[in-house]
Amino acid sequence: MLRVAIFASGSGSNAENIVLYFKERGICAIDTIISNKPDAYVHERAKKLGVESITFSKNDFSEGDKVLQYLKLRQIDFIVLAGFLLKVPQNLIEAYPDKIVNIHPALLPKFGGKGMYGDNVHKAVIEAGEKESGITIHYINENYDEGGIIFQAKCDVLPGDTYEDVADKVHKLEYEHFPKIIESILK
Repeated sequence: MLRVAIFASGSGSNAENIVLYFKERGICAIDTIISNKPDAYVHERAKKLGVESITFSKNDFSEGDKVLQYLKLRQIDFIVLAGFLLKVPQNLIEAYPDKIVNIHPALLPKFGGKGMYGDNVHKAVIEAGEKESGITIHYINENYDEGGIIFQAKCDVLPGDTYEDVADKVHKLEYEHFPKIIESILK
């Protein structure tokens, strides 16, 4: 059975959604959740879900060796970034070619790049007067949000929508589509 690691930096709602989805299907084992923040709520979610979680420092990630050793020790086959805010180091990209996917809360190539995450993205969408937003699920490479696009889903941005409204619509798309797209890649 394939072994999957989830990288997350925040509350972990997408990570929880993915764990619950795959627990029902038995296609893969969500082996571990890795974070760069010891106080991230994702660790509490992991505990409740019975999934191992661990924190590596920003320095551990930038150097990459400790993280890669841990992934090899856990026999990880595939990595899912679910609200992970650090750049993935080159040695992990090389060790997991086309086996690291990310979800971005906008329709790439628009509103991507360093610093474009969470509410920053939704505020930029509103400020730009966009008529639609959505999600992009993509492979990662050495540049933020530039890896090959696997899937996109759209939602309308209506006149009068706040960035919070856009965030709600985008979260619904994330929860609906991300686990299914991961499943299709793993199969």
